[in-house]
Amino acid sequence: MRSKQRTFIIAFIIGVTLLRLNTVSAQENKISIEHLRQKITALGLPGLTITDIQYVDSGSYQPAAFAKALDGLPAFCLVSATLKPTPVSNIRIALWMPRNSWNGRFLGTGNGGSGGNIVYDKLAQGLRKGYATANTDMGTSPNVDSSIGQPERWIDFGYRSTHLMTLVSKQILEVYYGKAAHHAYFMGCSTGGQQALMEAQRYPGDYNGIIAGAPANNRTHLHTGFILNHQATNETTGSRFSAADLSYITKTIVEKFAGASGGAPTDSFLTDPRIVKFNLDSLFKCGNGSKGQCLTDAQIAALKKIYRGPVNPRTGEQIYCAPPPGSENAGGGLEYQQTAKAAGLFYLYRWVFGAGFDYRHFDFDKDQAIIDSLLGPALNANDPDLSRFEKAGGKLIMFTGTADPLVPYPDAINYYERVIQRQGSLKKTQHFFRYFLIPGMGHCGGGSGINDFGQNPVTAAKQDSEHDVLLALVKWVEQGAVPDKIITSALGCCGTQDVRFQRPVYPYPEFPEYTGTHSNYKAADHPRGGVLKPAGKYVK
Repeated sequence: MRSKQRTFIIAFIIGVTLLRLNTVSAQENKISIEHLRQKITALGLPGLTITDIQYVDSGSYQPAAFAKALDGLPAFCLVSATLKPTPVSNIRIALWMPRNSWNGRFLGTGNGGSGGNIVYDKLAQGLRKGYATANTDMGTSPNVDSSIGQPERWIDFGYRSTHLMTLVSKQILEVYYGKAAHHAYFMGCSTGGQQALMEAQRYPGDYNGIIAGAPANNRTHLHTGFILNHQATNETTGSRFSAADLSYITKTIVEKFAGASGGAPTDSFLTDPRIVKFNLDSLFKCGNGSKGQCLTDAQIAALKKIYRGPVNPRTGEQIYCAPPPGSENAGGGLEYQQTAKAAGLFYLYRWVFGAGFDYRHFDFDKDQAIIDSLLGPALNANDPDLSRFEKAGGKLIMFTGTADPLVPYPDAINYYERVIQRQGSLKKTQHFFRYFLIPGMGHCGGGSGINDFGQNPVTAAKQDSEHDVLLALVKWVEQGAVPDKIITSALGCCGTQDVRFQRPVYPYPEFPEYTGTHSNYKAADHPRGGVLKPAGKYVK
């Protein structure tokens, strides 16, 4: 008996000791910074320079040259590096790895605009959820104009930086943890959505699951839309809109059509703007029964050009879509694009035409052809053939807001419809690729409608697969649970995280349709397509 007790006690002590050793190893991570640096260097990754390695304690952390501290972080290991796949390349990446709360997964995150900075909010978002999380500046440091006349850096921005970030980060985390991630996911919006679709199209083995929000994938034509909007609002001295004008336009459209677009009559946004049909002259022209506020002839003429979208003046071919009605006063929209600040959106043209490019005289025929020929192959992620991603078992979720004035949702509809055509049916497409249109959401978030479903760095949504799009994707990939519905939230204004209301959203072409009470919505099929469709040569 004593012998058995002694054996048990010895086994127990050994077990506790081993458990403690494993716990200490996982929590404290005995690998010194120098040893970790040596192990990463030993990988022999070409063009890689480690610029920083730190062990950061749990709590708050403020990266250098970042405006705010990031709170609620677990203890993590930070690895920063520079990649030079070509002599002129300057790709920065950052990888944040939980020290004792890793969920075994890798998360690549997207950038925004022209890149140029590491998006620390996205790193923190993934870290808080247990992912080893990476981000890249897309190779446009130290400033976007450093890529003028540099085709290799255009490639870095278009797709190479994201792919290399993914490959290098996976190898570093395997060195750090002693094992590979069991699944890899990517989540990005806007430029991050472009990165997402590039990964699915070009590198189908990089990720098991991908979230592409408001994808700027039709890049060279999206920016042509910005030029049109700027030119239209600056054609005459009376063509511009005040903030009050834009609020008046949006309010008038929404009040007239909110219920007709599928939502509640009291909604402050449109559920499906495609249903909205109106005549600008009869709705806004001064003297047409208007009381008080109205638009001038010059403003109405500008709106007509904007809603028409950019067109090739020689051939009449549609180049890109137009911003949706009901988004006129949204952030990043006309109030921004009509001013000199819009020059920040025209970096693509400076890359090709030089720092002195005058966007006021852009030729929608000849200049567009030059931009497409030089930048299109590197920047546009328009390929509808996702068969390799599908065969690899990948799952893809795309989302756009119906009140996004910066990356209009009609372009995403057109891309999705081309994928359906390539696949042969909606059913075959939805087997691995689902698209959610978010009523009333602005660019990647915000707006007067729904704006939160786990895509934001800080979220008030319930943390489960019904409310969080990333968790829904993980469950789809790893358990086969198809996301037929996501419960979305409308957060309060002015920086508050209060939930004003919640509403289900469904995969396109289904929309949440009002059934009589604010808490009662059903999935309703709406017609597919129904948006401006660019000519074939403008979706390459």
